[in-house]
Amino acid sequence: MSVPPDARSLNRPDPRSLPVAVLLTALVAFGPISTDMYLPSLPDMTRAFDTTVSHVQLTLSVFIAGFACGMLVYGPLSDRFGRRPVLLGGVALYMLASVACLFAPTIEALIVSRFVQAIGACAGPVLARAVVRDVYTREEGARMLSYMASAMALAPAVGPILGGWLHATLGWRSNFGALTLFGVAVLAATWWMLRETNTRRDPLALKPSRMLRNYASLFASRVFMGYTLTVGFAFGGLFSFISGSSFVVIDVLGVAPSNFGYVFAAVVVGYMSGAFSSAKLTMKLGIERVLLIGTALATAAGGIVAALALSGIQEVAAIVAPMIVYFFACALIIPNGTAGAIGPFPSKAGTVSALLGFLQMSLGATAGGLVGLFHNGTTVPMTVTIALMGAASLAAYAFIVRGAVEVPEEAS
Repeated sequence: MSVPPDARSLNRPDPRSLPVAVLLTALVAFGPISTDMYLPSLPDMTRAFDTTVSHVQLTLSVFIAGFACGMLVYGPLSDRFGRRPVLLGGVALYMLASVACLFAPTIEALIVSRFVQAIGACAGPVLARAVVRDVYTREEGARMLSYMASAMALAPAVGPILGGWLHATLGWRSNFGALTLFGVAVLAATWWMLRETNTRRDPLALKPSRMLRNYASLFASRVFMGYTLTVGFAFGGLFSFISGSSFVVIDVLGVAPSNFGYVFAAVVVGYMSGAFSSAKLTMKLGIERVLLIGTALATAAGGIVAALALSGIQEVAAIVAPMIVYFFACALIIPNGTAGAIGPFPSKAGTVSALLGFLQMSLGATAGGLVGLFHNGTTVPMTVTIALMGAASLAAYAFIVRGAVEVPEEAS
């Protein structure tokens, strides 16, 4: 069903323009900025709320769980009503929930507020990816997602540094004040800049039988599941570091909270470099070869960081150096795997993006939960989890993606 643009949409920038690309990058950054900014505060929050490490880590894991669950709703909603109105609603919810986090009186209230914040936040990446699929071809989409990932990496690079500074000067709650302001800025930019890109709205997208059939067909698709698991396991290792790094670097290795951001930024440089390289390599080598390189690197880096930890080497460099390579690998895997998963399904890009995000975030939340559960005051639980996730990503690519045949959507 084609929907002509209204007069106001014609006054907004072209969806393929640089200003919109910057906005889409900000939307995709909702996840990392919301998880990474307050990482330096986690150990002090444990003391402020007089609670345990696992309880404070729940503010991360529950965010990822809410992020995953919300995606299943936003995809079909945007296929039915369009990307723009659904996105505006999600960002507004994020802004309100950030205020609730800012004033949370107990750790339980903060956990609930973080879940609601995640429900709003996940609209950003789900619908940004759907917009990319609406306006770009498969290979162009992979390149665009790589460039967005390169720019988006500024969020996890700058977030902990800014968060550490805010924590040192204004306390941990100031991080959620900054996230509230971020939500206000993105909401205003979306309102003024983003035109509707879904010209093939599906009036039956929210029909339960249609939703179940769409999701069932994706679970049955070897192409979709192969790419999604490749991305999801790689992200699981990445999130293991995100959820466990502040406890390992600050409490185990003795780095000051104000300096934690610089350690984290060093690792994120690997992601930025990988994303920039991915944009070039994808057009030269193709999605599949870049994924092979990425998954092999992730497996190698994960194995090295775990081997060093199991050998009893408790040094910052023993964590940072291999993780730079792991993050570099993830920047090759995630954009290309995402484009590979979404590419064959143009008419239900929102639903596909939603299920991809749900499975990716579910694996991330599971990995992060394992790191918190087995935390023992050493670097071993985090690094072993990273190694397992990297190896699983390579296995998913080697045994599921390779040899799979894309089936045109109309024939599926």
